[in-house]
Amino acid sequence: MPTSAAGNEVKGFTLLELMVVVAILALASVGVSLSLRDSGQAQLDMEAQRLAALLESARAQSRTLGVPVIWRPTASGFVFEGTSALPSQWQNTDPSAGISASVTRPLLLGPEPLIPPQRVRLWMRSQPERVLWVATDGVRPFAVQPDSTPP
Repeated sequence: MPTSAAGNEVKGFTLLELMVVVAILALASVGVSLSLRDSGQAQLDMEAQRLAALLESARAQSRTLGVPVIWRPTASGFVFEGTSALPSQWQNTDPSAGISASVTRPLLLGPEPLIPPQRVRLWMRSQPERVLWVATDGVRPFAVQPDSTPP
């Protein structure tokens, strides 16, 4: 144990020990703040990606079966007409902050390999200013696009 020149014991922490503790706390707080993301934003992103995958799946089923599949939003979710194997609701568990969708006309997803350019506008009721588009030009697959660059 360190002693002073007078022979008394020195009590307390060294500067190095304090700096190590402060550095650990700083790293922990950065990690926590980065892991905490706006849950509404994450949920909208997840639902947009999910919808793009569902629309592509319906498009493939339409081409395989040779029957037209139509997608349209409803008050509680959405509907795929022409196939029953796909879900018809959002995964959102909070109805007050739920996902909403709008289209100018129902989406026709086949059975032709080329479809007209189509897009779906998605937003959360709790954050109506944040909008995402799920769109295709008719040749490429459906993809998520931010509001600043609608197709």
